[in-house]
Amino acid sequence: MEPIQITTVVIFAITIFFVIIRKIDTVVAALLGVIAMVVAGSMTEVQAFQFVDWNVLMILISVWLIAGYFGKTGIPEHLGDRILHWSKGNIALFVTLIGVLAGFVSMFIDNVVVVLMLAPIIFHVRKLYGFKATGPILFIGLCSNFMGTALLLGDLPPQMLHSVSGVEFAGFIWHSGRPSSFIILTVVYLIVCFLFYFKFRKSDLAFCVLDVEAAHAAAGETVEHIKDKKFAFLVVAGFILTIIGMALRQYLGVKLGFIAFSGAVFMALAIELLKKPLNFDVPDLEHMLAEIEWSAIAFYAALFALVGGLEHTHLLEIVANWFVPFIQESLLVGTSVMFWVTATIVGIVEHDAFILTLLYVIRDLGETMDINVWPYYWGLVWSGTLGSNLTIAGAPALYVALTMGEKEDGEKFSLKEFFSYTVPYVIASLVLAYILMVLIWVLPFMK
Repeated sequence: MEPIQITTVVIFAITIFFVIIRKIDTVVAALLGVIAMVVAGSMTEVQAFQFVDWNVLMILISVWLIAGYFGKTGIPEHLGDRILHWSKGNIALFVTLIGVLAGFVSMFIDNVVVVLMLAPIIFHVRKLYGFKATGPILFIGLCSNFMGTALLLGDLPPQMLHSVSGVEFAGFIWHSGRPSSFIILTVVYLIVCFLFYFKFRKSDLAFCVLDVEAAHAAAGETVEHIKDKKFAFLVVAGFILTIIGMALRQYLGVKLGFIAFSGAVFMALAIELLKKPLNFDVPDLEHMLAEIEWSAIAFYAALFALVGGLEHTHLLEIVANWFVPFIQESLLVGTSVMFWVTATIVGIVEHDAFILTLLYVIRDLGETMDINVWPYYWGLVWSGTLGSNLTIAGAPALYVALTMGEKEDGEKFSLKEFFSYTVPYVIASLVLAYILMVLIWVLPFMK
């Protein structure tokens, strides 16, 4: 490697180390890493700004504002009581069910949005039972990040796969005469959630004590949380229209961020105009904006710039090309090496840019060699998504979940506690996905 590439790798490694251990503020560590890359010449300050995906940040800010209004409707508390009733007051089961819900919702909605939507449900039940919220919300983040690749709409990796390979929506369910992403990931996902249910059964969640209100909810007695149905209807309608608009982006011809921003602005405008006439009991816009976790926005921006530095110095391309000899050796060796090495890399590198680079490498090899590219495509997007759940550097949705949980609990979540969730979750999901990948997508195509 060239000196500038070595310097960039060192800066990135040191930055990610401090991001993960959180001995200094995570955002400060990430931003210092960006500054160091600019000073070292890995990129210019203008390029650092350009590497940030402002479209994604606008989606995050806009949906965070919408989710803030959603949290004021009382709907999260209502849903919490319903799920609490279904779980018969079993908090371990309650948290598991919320996690299962998060995963399936994330097949259609961005994983960070899912965390923002479902976190208030945890907050509500947490107040009734007195358990710490960070772990359960982190579980929601893990689950929402897991299933985003199951279908075409939920996350960027499947959309990039569509762009490179041309695979359509149905191909994520059944492809080449065999089950593909949705079926395989759903099986793995349900098994992992089932295993985590037993983890929760052995944790403090199993010893939560009901108070009177929680006992009523568990017994099925209704507590009226949605006090202003007109306000709730307005927020839900605005949210649904925004999601529909985002789903129709290709026909509207504008960026997703603009659609989300427009939805948030019109919702805020409608609430401000109708607040007095309809007597809405909701904070003003300034207060709602203050509730957005701006530190998470800054962290996202810094991660984009850091990965941009790696991409600009061709480091991601070097890593991607490193896989070529293994792919040429055999299908089993190629898919196995790519699966496990990718899972390791994306645990500390935000995965989108790396996955896209490797998708192009696979496509080009498929055009020049006699290989079936689909085992590689599926193995890449699965390991690239599941492996990213290891740290907040790999999956920013985990950073959002961690930030919200710590704010609610009023205390830090230690690195040991964090890894007690992410490490078993990642290992279980990767091992199960790898076994199914080999059985369904590798061995049948071995020559």
